[in-house]
Amino acid sequence: MLSPILRSISQPSTPQIRKRPRHVVGTMHQKSMETFLGGVRELFTAPLDVGKLLQLSGELRLEYLDRLQSSPISMLPSYQHTLPVGSETGDYLALDVGGSTLRIAVIRLLGRKEDGSSDRQVRRVRQFEIDKAIRDLSGEAFFDWMASRIGEMLTMYGHMTGNASAQLAMGLSWSFPIEQTSPRSGKLLKMGKGFRATEECSGQDLSELIMRSCRKKNLNVVMRAIVNDGTATLISQAYKDPSARMSLIMGTGMNASVYLPVSALHRSKFGDRPEAWFDAADHVLVNTELSMFGKSILPITRWDEDLNRAHQHPGFQPLEYMLTGRYLGEIVRLILVDAVADAGLFDGQLPDRLDEPYTLDTKIVAAFEEDTSPNLAAARATFLKAHRMRTKLSQSDLLFVQSVARLVSRRAQAYLATALHALWTLRTEAEGLETGKSCHVTVACNGTILEKYPGFRAQTQTYLDELCVLSGAANGAVTLEMAPESSLFGAAVAVCCLEGT
Repeated sequence: MLSPILRSISQPSTPQIRKRPRHVVGTMHQKSMETFLGGVRELFTAPLDVGKLLQLSGELRLEYLDRLQSSPISMLPSYQHTLPVGSETGDYLALDVGGSTLRIAVIRLLGRKEDGSSDRQVRRVRQFEIDKAIRDLSGEAFFDWMASRIGEMLTMYGHMTGNASAQLAMGLSWSFPIEQTSPRSGKLLKMGKGFRATEECSGQDLSELIMRSCRKKNLNVVMRAIVNDGTATLISQAYKDPSARMSLIMGTGMNASVYLPVSALHRSKFGDRPEAWFDAADHVLVNTELSMFGKSILPITRWDEDLNRAHQHPGFQPLEYMLTGRYLGEIVRLILVDAVADAGLFDGQLPDRLDEPYTLDTKIVAAFEEDTSPNLAAARATFLKAHRMRTKLSQSDLLFVQSVARLVSRRAQAYLATALHALWTLRTEAEGLETGKSCHVTVACNGTILEKYPGFRAQTQTYLDELCVLSGAANGAVTLEMAPESSLFGAAVAVCCLEGT
């Protein structure tokens, strides 16, 4: 557990921008809640003028270009160099392995219809909890457990089709680090999150580990594709929408993928690949690791500095620290703690546990944005359930929290739109197009923040539209579209893209 962050505000009342290697928005001394909130509002909204955002987009684009040439940890080319055309059909086994669940589904692809929609079905799906006992399975024991679950699904599929001997091609969406060595294989890296599977298998081929366990049980399956969640989301959407060229994951964490010409990346970025891959590949799906960008570009506040300073990995994912479900609530909490000490919020008394880092869950912040009632009754109940108070929670307190929540989330939406606009501009230029003449591009989206946080996707779209228009493109040139169940569908569609290769 990180130590509590309690920091008083002692600087002059006028917000200032201090000139530093990175943009840091200054601090102020407050005497009332109204004055304090006004200062917070100025700090969080000052960078959000669309002209300033367009300038920030240009700076981010230059950072993207630099990482396309040399970075070993971002702008990483996958082995996937084709997108679906929509005519792919068949039954496939899709595996989605995350930190807390294993999902296995039989996916049936029936092709894109004349009206542009696609017909794809989840014929069967099962979800298995990955609890501590499973995470504690060492080495091949974890993959033996996976194979047992795969076997159960195959038995179900055999009953469905009346053909117990049918072979199914598998696609895997793997939510952990992997050093990919082909579209179908990759070296297993440390999984983290308490998993012990890598203790005996680190560096071994992930595909072979799963297949070895499947062969022990005589399972008639074959691994055909391994993708990460960002790639799966893009492939899933592209199956039904030929304009999909980017993807965005936005939940507890964040990431994005983009389909770029191979020539946009330095040859060294591709590692040791056979020449046959380069002969076949004009484009490649790139895992941007978008969370790592913006450190010396995006303006931050003193509360961002506090969060970063106390973080286990300061400076590692600067964009993520301001945008995602893990951190939106924490930024709001840091502001509220200072407001208690310096502006008399909550009658000057900290609610229970509010001084503990990461105790103000983003779900609580979202409840304040969702509650449009005059008395904010639902938001009040949600807050008090997590943070009991010895004094009455006043209406002015509730409105203060709601205002701070909106300021923090609006900045997140604006910065996210800016990062996506920069990525779209990068792709447009890499394709040799002008922004004003580029074709419509869909960003395939997944993640709880985009799906559930009130107004988050819509407001991000508004900022994105404004940036596109200001840069000479049409309103709606880039659109955010949800891609539900993309981990499963993407894993299945990836198999189709690779068949015959």
